[in-house]
Amino acid sequence: MKERLYNILRGSFLINDDSFKYWKSILFVLFLAIIMIASSHSADKKVYDIARLNEQVKALRSEMIDGRTILMKLKMETAIMKKMAQKGLKPSSIPPKKIKVKSQN
Repeated sequence: MKERLYNILRGSFLINDDSFKYWKSILFVLFLAIIMIASSHSADKKVYDIARLNEQVKALRSEMIDGRTILMKLKMETAIMKKMAQKGLKPSSIPPKKIKVKSQN
């Protein structure tokens, strides 16, 4: 047991005649570790992209709300009357009438 532990620590099991089977397993484990690291980096990049996109969504949503409030203020009757008063137009004092058209069938 002690001898095996010393062989592992010295690395002598990698230079023996039957060391090819160890090299295959070591290379396989290294390949899996590289894939795992690449996958982790890819996942981290996606998390950062999602956070960045969420910030953009929040900014665009607040911009949309600001635009909507400005539009609501512009659509108010008093705002329209002020704009038309600058151009010399005023609201009619006579209320509108409905016109009914009867078909000739």
